Amino acid sequence: MSTATVTPKGPSTLRGARLPKWSPYAIAAGSIAVAIGIGVVGGLHSRVQWGLIAAILYVVASYAIATMVEGKRQAKDRMVTSLVWVAFLLAVIPLASLVWSTVARGVKVLDLYFLTHSMGVVADTEPGGGIYHAILGTLEQVGLATVIAAPIGVLTAIYLVEYGRGNLSKAITFFVDVMTGIPSIVAGLFILSLMLIFEMQPFGFAGSLALAILMMPVVVRSTEEMLKLVPNELREASLALGVPKWRTILKVVLPTSLGGITTGIMLSIARITGETAPVLLLVWGNPLINANPFEGAQASLPLYIYQQYANSAGSGAAYDRAWAASLTLIAFVMLLNLVARGIARWKAPSTGR
Repeated sequence: MSTATVTPKGPSTLRGARLPKWSPYAIAAGSIAVAIGIGVVGGLHSRVQWGLIAAILYVVASYAIATMVEGKRQAKDRMVTSLVWVAFLLAVIPLASLVWSTVARGVKVLDLYFLTHSMGVVADTEPGGGIYHAILGTLEQVGLATVIAAPIGVLTAIYLVEYGRGNLSKAITFFVDVMTGIPSIVAGLFILSLMLIFEMQPFGFAGSLALAILMMPVVVRSTEEMLKLVPNELREASLALGVPKWRTILKVVLPTSLGGITTGIMLSIARITGETAPVLLLVWGNPLINANPFEGAQASLPLYIYQQYANSAGSGAAYDRAWAASLTLIAFVMLLNLVARGIARWKAPSTGR
């Protein structure tokens, strides 16, 4: 007895109608055109307003057109996708505009002379001068803050993950959470109060102490999370071989999480590099080169930028120096982030066979 095979004729009808792949681009172009028309007719001169109107029109039009063609279920998916894209553009466009403005204005005076000379006796309203003294101050202050905060932060995280079980551990965790959210000016005021008690003058190391206070909770949190990612099986295997716990931490736990710990430290350095308030209170600023952070006022890049803008008195030269110093600071922070990503990729555990 033979069985006949029935072959369906024509395309399957189970799949509903779909919008073409180019439809989001067409809807976006139409939304921009309509938004421009509304802005011109309504007398809206701000391009930000035009952009917000275009974003709203894009989301509404995507949902409406998808509802008519694909149904409500697929229309909801397209609406959420549209909202994600709009949120992405709202985040990227201001950032791109900031970078473009900084680069366009900063390159006017950014050259080798600007990087290798200090302000010296050059007035803020006069052309010339450089940021060598500010770069030197920033490197020394951030470097000293890292030497203080990184070991304390890493050791605190080791205690919380490997040893902390009682009330002391809960108290440390609570205060770390509180310190994570304190404003930078509070850390500066704390060090300033100590300086006033001991009748001390502004100097670079005071700024380093304030920056270390801001850096420590970030190091503790990032290191704690990295240590928690180390599998307990590695610890148990080491302890089963009779290795002491301190040696297990030193030889097994830390090397396994070294990439993440280093990345967290680098990112915390980038976080404190741009702080201005504590440096303004404690370091005070200095147009001359001061390579000794333990004596006398020093400069720093964030403080230099603030002073050039505040004391410019409408001078174009001061504005140009402020933008060039801003570009240098952004490049420095970007370099730290790239180094952190490189270390994280270099030290990442291998996933291949």
